[in-house]
Amino acid sequence: MELKLEKNRPVLFSYGLTSGKQDVHQLVVSTEKTAQDLTGQKNPTISVSVKDKNKSQMDTAQIDRYAGLIKEVCKVSKTLSKKAVVSLPVSAVFHAVVTMPKMNKKDFGTVLRAEVKKLLPRPLEEMALDYQVLSDGADAKAQRVLVNAVPKELVTFYAGIFQKAGLMLEALEPESIALARSLVGKDPAINMIIDVGAERTNFFIIDQSVPVTHHSIETGGRKTDVILKNVLGLEDDVVEQVKYDLATYLNSGRNGLAPDEFLRIFTPVVEPILKEIEVSLELYMRQSINVGRKPEKIILTGGAALLPYLSTFIAEKFQIKCYVGDPWARTVYQNGLKPVLNQIGPRMAVAIGLALRNMV
Repeated sequence: MELKLEKNRPVLFSYGLTSGKQDVHQLVVSTEKTAQDLTGQKNPTISVSVKDKNKSQMDTAQIDRYAGLIKEVCKVSKTLSKKAVVSLPVSAVFHAVVTMPKMNKKDFGTVLRAEVKKLLPRPLEEMALDYQVLSDGADAKAQRVLVNAVPKELVTFYAGIFQKAGLMLEALEPESIALARSLVGKDPAINMIIDVGAERTNFFIIDQSVPVTHHSIETGGRKTDVILKNVLGLEDDVVEQVKYDLATYLNSGRNGLAPDEFLRIFTPVVEPILKEIEVSLELYMRQSINVGRKPEKIILTGGAALLPYLSTFIAEKFQIKCYVGDPWARTVYQNGLKPVLNQIGPRMAVAIGLALRNMV
């Protein structure tokens, strides 16, 4: 996704995407540790400063493959920028909100690192760490700190890919931050974002435009594809288009498959999502600071977000407004592009959020 700032408004310049299945969640990375810990950034992102001294230690084949894909997409979509803001899969990011007593700046970093060290699945020295202090009001006796940490070797791996692709890696940030930027913006209300991907579905609660919780389950669009192929006898190359056409037809309110019948067929996909929403809400509202604070909206995104009736099932079960988010809402584009942009929007929400960094 490439945006340009014109008259202080983000304008769509170009976009591109691959149609093939990728395995970004199963990346094999090296053990080289060259990324620097950078904390105290305005946004809770992991900035990168890498000196690529030991390419031989990295998985050269994967670097070449991903770099080739990126170069080809940039070439076909005729992008101009040589700087890239890139997302990390949420499965690779340690995410937590740490509650600490208020203290002076001199002691803050030391105490925070000591608290985070207790929670991390790996030694702190092996992680690139970043944080953001959440605003709870001047009268609050304690302070909440949003912490994101990622293995340094993964940062190095990503840096190697983009260096090979001829792009300068300006920053890495979790997908949750990008999604909040494109789908929630500066809305201070509590919202939930559900990102229904191909292999996984991620659940984020956004408070004051900041992702404060994250849960993930192994279900998504691939299961939908399998069900459609079995029920309708489809070939692999037409499933994606049929899925979009079916969603457009049924979500339009025309006569078709009844919601109850649809739910019965797609229970393996829908039921785990409904259950995880329930768990996420319960865990969030159980915290003393969040008692009685319920999300105002549930926003769906991701390639499988258009699953027919999914937003209806969620809205009815939890009595919360639910809809498929529009990641293009904060950008300017030609009206003639609207039909195709609406179709690919759920898949591009992360990329749009990344491109909006430093623009909104």
